[in-house]
Amino acid sequence: MVKIKRKLQLSAAFAALILVALAVGCSGFFVDPTLTTITVTPATPSLVAGNTLQMIATGTYDDGSTKNVSGTATWTTSDSSVATISSTGLLAGVATGTATITATSGAITGTTTATIQVAGLQSITLTPTGISIKQGATQQFTATGHLQDGSTPDITSSVTWTSSNIDVATIDASGLATAKSVTAASATTITATSGTVSANTTLTVNP
Repeated sequence: MVKIKRKLQLSAAFAALILVALAVGCSGFFVDPTLTTITVTPATPSLVAGNTLQMIATGTYDDGSTKNVSGTATWTTSDSSVATISSTGLLAGVATGTATITATSGAITGTTTATIQVAGLQSITLTPTGISIKQGATQQFTATGHLQDGSTPDITSSVTWTSSNIDVATIDASGLATAKSVTAASATTITATSGTVSANTTLTVNP
């Protein structure tokens, strides 16, 4: 009887050891996946000032799974005078321009650039057009918007200005172009953009 009792005690102890070993060995299977990246969509959204758009933050984890983290991520905007973003990711256009929208969870961030454009903008006219200037000189460009209601506001300060060849001339955010030094007559394309609407003209720089 004692031997049987002893065997039962040993069996119980052995079973307990097995359970402990299994618990330790399986603990790794229940570790939460680690967030590795966040993707913000829609990518490079464009909307009219006064309108809103729901942004989505999708987290990708080290086990390959994905999850919508829009409600738990921290949303920020680089320029609240252009666009705001709510705690749930609702983007609101405030004024024309661009703003970087960021979703953050812990140390992981995802970003996109939002463009806010003039309401009802149909086209843009640039002045002057096809102009030539000397190297080192400056030239102010003006952008006029043509809206659906027939109005034509000056949108020079709200469009995004670019030069196709910054070795020929650069252009700042106010539309002021500066000619660079050249050895022969050289041209660059000056472009003004608001959302999906743009216009361009050629600027020639002479020695």
